[in-house]
Amino acid sequence: MIKQNGMKSMGPGPNMSADIFHSDYREFPFWWEAYTPQSGNLIDIPRGVRVAIIGAGYAGLATALELSKLGIDAVVLDAESPGYGASTRSGGLVGGTASVKKPLIAPAPDSDHAARMTSDAGDGLKLLERLIDEEKIDCGWHKTGRFTGAWSKSDFRRMKAHADKLNSLGNANAQVVAPEDQRSEIGSDFYFGGLLTGEAGHLHPALYFQGLLDACQRRGIAVCAKAPVENLQQADAGWLVKTSRGDVRVGDVVVATNGYTGGLTPQFQRRLIPLQPYMLATEPLSADLAKDLSPQNRSFADSRRIVTFFRLSSDGKRMVFGSRVKWRDMTPTEMAPLLYDVMIERYPQLKGTGITHAWTGNVALTLDEQPHLGRLDGLHYALGCNGSGVAMMTYLGTQLARKIAGQTNYRCAYDTGEFATHPLYNGRSRWFLPMIGNYLKMRDWIDRRWR
Repeated sequence: MIKQNGMKSMGPGPNMSADIFHSDYREFPFWWEAYTPQSGNLIDIPRGVRVAIIGAGYAGLATALELSKLGIDAVVLDAESPGYGASTRSGGLVGGTASVKKPLIAPAPDSDHAARMTSDAGDGLKLLERLIDEEKIDCGWHKTGRFTGAWSKSDFRRMKAHADKLNSLGNANAQVVAPEDQRSEIGSDFYFGGLLTGEAGHLHPALYFQGLLDACQRRGIAVCAKAPVENLQQADAGWLVKTSRGDVRVGDVVVATNGYTGGLTPQFQRRLIPLQPYMLATEPLSADLAKDLSPQNRSFADSRRIVTFFRLSSDGKRMVFGSRVKWRDMTPTEMAPLLYDVMIERYPQLKGTGITHAWTGNVALTLDEQPHLGRLDGLHYALGCNGSGVAMMTYLGTQLARKIAGQTNYRCAYDTGEFATHPLYNGRSRWFLPMIGNYLKMRDWIDRRWR
């Protein structure tokens, strides 16, 4: 039997490799061993505040924190415990300008807009660093850069021009790494060289969340757990927000539910595609093996369309590895052996290393593959991190707070006034995902084999 959240659950099925699972295996986010989201003593819902924020993730807390600094009171409402969603389940990679990528399916933005997005993404990294410093957040922040492995030879040929672009737009400290030199960056010969972006790194996502939550609580911001919003009604010049634990009258409402956006706000639900990447963590590694895997303690990704992302844990003792292998939803325990095989392709030296944790959590994809903030139907929103949310959602929440307060003349590049939808997508059925996923997988296979 395998432990799950401290309870017993069924182990691997008959077609699964049980020998990869460590005796201490849990279907549980590895990051939660250091900080587990908790409800604590439930805070009463205030009767009236200036702003109500739905969703206590990175975006929600960053919005509340910045509003407080600007003298505006807010309440943060969450259906679960604060941080229960993707904020404490992510890979903890922080990309800055490296997080801005050419869309896979959607039309590419024009060059001016792409340049502004890249610049703003760089500002998002600076904001994150400033918050960590000002709020004294102990979250294992390592600004050690990101190595993006070239999946194909053609990908590597394009990386030099991309490095030049990142450097000109966002001072990314980017450079290409030739195949013969990549062993200085990654203990693998799997890639055809790669792109090193210096202005990037990784952190412990749950401890970073805890730091943001502590910062909000020090300022007396009401962060209310187990308070799902059941109805939104426009009232006078504001809103009546009805929750399961009471109602609150507010002037403005912020929707920051991201990958957990539901039927309460159908106008956003049909603009967001929830997707579950899967992650695993290995048992503790020897110091020599960890150093071999990541000589410079980088974060890693690759240029595949179906991205693989990985890094050493914040204490440098484990490999944390994530991607999505199949397009039907599976439990983390079912996905773990498939993900393990992908990891071993890159790191054969990890073969035989046990898995201690496997987990998942929703991210939100947008139809134009860009993050968004703005206002729709009278509701403010910061949504759609597309899997790069640690710095981006912090940045969008902060920018949105400044917009609500009327404290900035700068219009963020992600505040376009447009938020794409499609008549064939209702926000509930994701019937098209397997088709798109298999198409992207085929393109990756062709590039790897022939290009």
